[in-house]
Amino acid sequence: MISKIRIAECAPWRRDQHRGQKGGDGIGYSGYKHQKGEKVIAITDNHGSVLAPLPVAPVNTTDMVLFPDGLKALKKVAKEVGLDLRGAYLNLDGGFDSKHNRKMIFNAGMIPNIKENPRNRKTTKRGRKRFFNEAIHALRSCVERTFAWEDKFKRLLLRFEYIQQRHYGMKLLAYTLINLRAFCGA
Repeated sequence: MISKIRIAECAPWRRDQHRGQKGGDGIGYSGYKHQKGEKVIAITDNHGSVLAPLPVAPVNTTDMVLFPDGLKALKKVAKEVGLDLRGAYLNLDGGFDSKHNRKMIFNAGMIPNIKENPRNRKTTKRGRKRFFNEAIHALRSCVERTFAWEDKFKRLLLRFEYIQQRHYGMKLLAYTLINLRAFCGA
C-alpha cells in the first residue's frame, strides 16, 4: 500500500534551456515566461515511480483544468492494479487549491495536502483551516527527481515531434523506463 502520493506540475520552460523553435500540436505561449511550451501533470509515489498516465496541455492552460483528468487516470490505474488509495495523501501545490479539487480528492478516499493559495488576500480567509502538513509537502523532492530523470531523455527535452500523440507516446515510454529502473533496482 502506498502511504503518500504526490502530484506535481511540470512546466517545460523551466527545464528547456535551448533556444530552438518549438512547434506542433499542444504547444502554447506563456505570457508570463514569454516562451512556448507544454504543461505536464504526473502523479508519482514516494519512490519517484510514475503511477498514472499524464494529461498534457499547452502551457497557457490552468492547472485546475488538468487535475480532474489526472485524478481519473490515477483511479483507473489503481483499480486495474489493485492498489488501495484510501487514506493516501495527495500532495499538491497552491495552483490546485480549490474547493472542487479538495472535494474530488476526499470523494476518492484520499487526503488532500494542498498549500493554500492566498489569491491576493490581505487578511486570512474565514472559516475552518484547510488541512496542510508542511512535513509531507517538503517531500516533493522525489517528484523533482522524477522530472530530472525525464530530462535525461533528450528527445523529450528538445521536443522533436510535431504531432502531439507521438510526443505523448515518447513521454509514456520514458516514464515506463523510469519505473522499470526503479523496479529492477538499477
